[in-house]
Amino acid sequence: MSEQHGNMIKSPQQLILMVFAAFFVPLIIILLLLTYADSGTKDSARPTSEQSLELIKPVAKLNFVDASAPKVYKTGDVVYQNVCSSCHAAGAAGAPAFENKAAWSPRISKGYDSLVTSAIKGKNAMPARGGASPDDVSDYEIARAVVYMANAAGGKLNEPKAPAPQAEK
Repeated sequence: MSEQHGNMIKSPQQLILMVFAAFFVPLIIILLLLTYADSGTKDSARPTSEQSLELIKPVAKLNFVDASAPKVYKTGDVVYQNVCSSCHAAGAAGAPAFENKAAWSPRISKGYDSLVTSAIKGKNAMPARGGASPDDVSDYEIARAVVYMANAAGGKLNEPKAPAPQAEK
């Protein structure tokens, strides 16, 4: 037989050397590639500590309120921004756009009570209360938002009267 196809490893020292090379040579190559890939980034591309804080800030914030404290009602503007603007800012789904006199005038002519009833119960594509929970937005606050939007479109509606404070039980 020919010795051309024999074992390349003939001693235990050669075996140890081959195992060492098979493990550490790829590891060294990977480390060199990582160093090369990281060398192209500039310091300006790395976020500053302020940018890092902005990236990891919480999505929502909890607002704890004392349940025994008197209720502080939101203004019409605040309710509009939080609840109504998602549709009324652009006039989505047939909603009259904010400050659009042509869209609001037929609705204003029906009167304050009709507008508030439609806002609280919902009408056409608009869900009841604009999709807000009664726990989050009261009827009085909805009425304030209706007056705010109608008056911004040329209406002359009066601000609704605040409900009487509830007596403690």
